[in-house]
Amino acid sequence: MLLGFAGYKAGMSYAMVIDDEPGSPNFGKEVVRPITVIDAPPMYIAAIRAYVRNGNGLKALTEAWASPIPKDFERLMPIPKEVKVEEDLKKIEDSLSEIVEFRVLAATQPRLSSVPKKKPDLMEIKIDGGTIEEQLEYLKKILGKNISAEEVFKEGQYVDVIAVTKGKGFQGPVKRWGVKILPHKSRKTKRGVGTLGAWGIKRIIYTVPRAGQVGYHQRTEYNKRIIRIGKDGGEVTPKGGFLRYGLVKGHYILLSGSIPGPAKRLIKLRHPVRQPKRVSETPPQTIFISTEPQQGV
Repeated sequence: MLLGFAGYKAGMSYAMVIDDEPGSPNFGKEVVRPITVIDAPPMYIAAIRAYVRNGNGLKALTEAWASPIPKDFERLMPIPKEVKVEEDLKKIEDSLSEIVEFRVLAATQPRLSSVPKKKPDLMEIKIDGGTIEEQLEYLKKILGKNISAEEVFKEGQYVDVIAVTKGKGFQGPVKRWGVKILPHKSRKTKRGVGTLGAWGIKRIIYTVPRAGQVGYHQRTEYNKRIIRIGKDGGEVTPKGGFLRYGLVKGHYILLSGSIPGPAKRLIKLRHPVRQPKRVSETPPQTIFISTEPQQGV
């Protein structure tokens, strides 16, 4: 199976679900939860990449690309004129005793979403489960095919979310670090730090709050629960569409809570690296999902 997937952030809403978290004081009751809607059209499996291990760690041995390569890949990188799939797969089979890991090069399909671009996003996703031989047989089946989110994740499970946060530009220490605003009679500045350090130090140490870049950093948020995976975006799209995004046309993923980044941003999901100990064995029961217009009435 694949260990990751990707989509585009559409926006947020709220849903009414039955709380099934073990030990929760609201267990079995209806609770209102904020949810994030991810537009997740199927990903195209463009290539297989095999890895071997040497003294420096993992090293890419060879690749096998699908044929034909979609036309949109011309926007991403130079496309080879001729792709020899059978020869590349035969080379991988001959080196199977050395290979320790397989990964796929999977591409998003922005044309199937409401993101205003055509250039796909390419990412490397690891394959896990079974033996190396079984993994290769699985890869042969999916090479050049589309993989949907429901083939990677299931409802109710936890995932880690990797995304780039909202960019806020160059900001001062009050906004960036939350330092106290000095009294109005302060000398030189109010929205700055009271001292940059001792007299005897010939430099400013790194712990002093200073102005600089805020936001637009890659961050990972752990253990976001999947509320629902669906194929009809009309079930979760507010009337008139999401603000700054539009309509969710097809496949979607509902996550409990918020995630980094603004609308339209690429969101990468993966299987959790530190899953909670107490996890419900059944998918969450959703009673109601709000589709009220976000532009007002």
